[in-house]
Amino acid sequence: MSSTDTLTPSQTSTNAQVLDATTHANIHDKLARALGIKTAQVNAFVKLYDEGATVPFIARYRKEKTQNLDDAQLRALEKSLNYERDIATRRLKIIELLSTQGNLTDELQTRIDNAISKLELEDIYLPYRPRRRSPAAKARAAGLDIAAQAVLMQDVTPTDALADYQVQSSITDENGNEIDVDFSDIDKQLAGVQAIIVDEWTQALDLLDHLRSSFAKTASIVSSVASEEKREVGEKFKDYFEHSESLARLPNHRLLAMLRGRQENVLGLKIEGEDTPFIEKIIKHFEIDAKAPTERQEFLTEAASSLWKDKWRPHIEHRLLTEKRLTAEAAAIDVFANNLQHLLMSAPAGRKVILGVDPGIRHGVKMAIVDAQGHVMLDGEDKPVIATVYPFAPDNKMTEAKAVIDELLSTYKVDLVAIGNGTASRETDAMIKEILAANETLKAKAVIVNESGASVYSASELATDELGNLDVSVRGAVSIARRLQDPLSELVKVDPKAIGVGQYQHDVNQTQLADSLDKVTQDSVNAVGVDVNTASPAILAHIAGLNKNVAQQIVTYRKEHGAFDSRESLKNVPRLGAKTFEQAAGFLRIHNGSNPLDATGVHPESYALVDSLLAQTGKALPEVIGNDGVLNSIDTTALAANDENVSVKAILDELAKPARDPRPEFKTANFRDDVNSIKDLSEGMILEGVVTNVTAFGCFIDVGVHQDGLVHISQMANDFVADPMNRVKPGDIVSVRIISIDEKRGRIGFSMKPEAEKSARPAAKPAPANVTSNHDKTSRPRSNRPAGDKRPSKPKRQPNSSDNSDSRSKAPRAEQAEAPSKMGTFGALLKEAGVSKSKK
Repeated sequence: MSSTDTLTPSQTSTNAQVLDATTHANIHDKLARALGIKTAQVNAFVKLYDEGATVPFIARYRKEKTQNLDDAQLRALEKSLNYERDIATRRLKIIELLSTQGNLTDELQTRIDNAISKLELEDIYLPYRPRRRSPAAKARAAGLDIAAQAVLMQDVTPTDALADYQVQSSITDENGNEIDVDFSDIDKQLAGVQAIIVDEWTQALDLLDHLRSSFAKTASIVSSVASEEKREVGEKFKDYFEHSESLARLPNHRLLAMLRGRQENVLGLKIEGEDTPFIEKIIKHFEIDAKAPTERQEFLTEAASSLWKDKWRPHIEHRLLTEKRLTAEAAAIDVFANNLQHLLMSAPAGRKVILGVDPGIRHGVKMAIVDAQGHVMLDGEDKPVIATVYPFAPDNKMTEAKAVIDELLSTYKVDLVAIGNGTASRETDAMIKEILAANETLKAKAVIVNESGASVYSASELATDELGNLDVSVRGAVSIARRLQDPLSELVKVDPKAIGVGQYQHDVNQTQLADSLDKVTQDSVNAVGVDVNTASPAILAHIAGLNKNVAQQIVTYRKEHGAFDSRESLKNVPRLGAKTFEQAAGFLRIHNGSNPLDATGVHPESYALVDSLLAQTGKALPEVIGNDGVLNSIDTTALAANDENVSVKAILDELAKPARDPRPEFKTANFRDDVNSIKDLSEGMILEGVVTNVTAFGCFIDVGVHQDGLVHISQMANDFVADPMNRVKPGDIVSVRIISIDEKRGRIGFSMKPEAEKSARPAAKPAPANVTSNHDKTSRPRSNRPAGDKRPSKPKRQPNSSDNSDSRSKAPRAEQAEAPSKMGTFGALLKEAGVSKSKK
């Protein structure tokens, strides 16, 4: 969809209202075919959706109605439904406009009906769009249309066709407004006649389709440095300073890199392609070679050239680039959404006492302890348990720092130490491990935590509300501790774009990106559920049916009246009406309340059904929950038909494993103690690391050296990898082998291939420098590496150019990896990928 295609719920509702029943039915049938589901399932979803039901609610509590469509299918259905309604509304408007103009023909109607995108619809309407100040419109207003038709239809020279033309003293448009135009001499009159002919020819849409298709197959995109002074400041784009490749085969991430370079005025972009073959096709289509006399033929040939060069080619170039950009943006948004989902759903450490550590050098190491509920611990004087130590240069107070940390760990029986992965993280990690080794009574374990976005949270209004009694510099330590304890609850407090898992996130449509990320967050939060008596407004706002205002009302009510005793008592919260309660209640948990079902995923609307099940057992609810033996003995035959929304089996499954957390088991990577910086690395070294980001061209791995390394897609496996997301996800713990190190440029190349199998393969010969096509065909299947493919590498962080707004983020992520075309000194990686080295 284009930037105008993102709809608000009210717009979607309005579009749905203007469409007739037949159009709705056609849309539903089309969606069913496209998504491989039944039309009845689409109809059921649409009915619930238009009534205000949310996707998480439908996925969880209306399974019977949609015949078990899951949240992923429902999200795809939601997106497609809104787009199809939008395009159908625009289709009706264009038909209305053409009909009013008297230009609607059966051919146009068929074309409009068959259009599959808004771009295609606008292309169809373009020749008929009123342009009162276009050259053709001015020429028609001046009365030159008669001469133009004569040239088109009669064997006359253009000059003879103008013989009877009388120059008008005053020219006005159809509204009577005077037009400032001069057709006083023959050259200007001829130009006006030619403009009318060209404008009329633009309505040959079949020809335009053919030319567009042919041009798309042969066109190339060419990038070049905008000016010599940009070579140094735009160094991260240097691999595109002289670059050309097929537009049709251009990978998404490289297009976005080029577009960013153009946006930053470093690169110039243009589309290169032939003109002569396409002008000849226009001449043939309009049978210009058969026209007589010669002057007329030459005049119409000039018009054909003008049609191509001045009208159609610029339009085709714009459309092709726009289509490629929209596809690339959609892919980048999907990458970001998938990465964010995996990050949000990463394993929680659980209810542990955690020392959060925000490492630093000059400003010290900030620390704070949170209890098992995520609250900052208080000491005997009711003061927050926080501390700042200065173990590193220039203070070098290592002994004092160790003593303070040892006392904190001992006094408050800390289970885990969460160390942010920013500046001095490995030094801090080594220091804490020395403390733990020296004191056998300490049972804590040190864990490196991704701190991206922590500074953004620390300075936010939400952090001020939650931690107003703490200095901003200490709030980051609290956030780091909470991230280890429950990543989901903490990360929802940070703008997803500050977390550092996106790819070209600032280059895509921001409305669509925000909408996609919001839906991912909502699905993740509702999949886990939240404890309504401890949840922050930030996470409550993502519960189905709730928004920021209602979430704040819940927290305010909780503060004023104490903990909620039941889900039913939520109805007392201002602005939380019956519909909102229906959508939200099943995802809100109340532990140790008056009704044990309130701590489960059973919706209150099914409580009566549970009572019927309990009546068969003769047991109380606490005896049944989690008791597979009792639950399996229940006869559900008579009850199965009584619940149209959620099957009895689904309810029994929930009672068997109440409020089951879908997130994986908590594990941590073991970084090598002797590897703390890029200087400690050597080729061939095998390390354990954590996947921090997954992109279209590979994945980035943190091995604890303050600089993520790249596993290029060609190094992910010995077999063909079509999509890195199918192999790894953020948070995965993997083993990698170092295949290249570029300390100067801060680049590390990893391989995930087994070493024995890797060494058995013959080394691919690198292509000569500056070669942009015909890469070594032995390196990868051709289907995954277009000719001229130049893979991205991670540039140095540029001042004020990082996509990650968290200034403390330890390393540029994929959105900073501009997808430069050549991999620098990644020798072994280059051989595998067939990418040419840059000339020095």
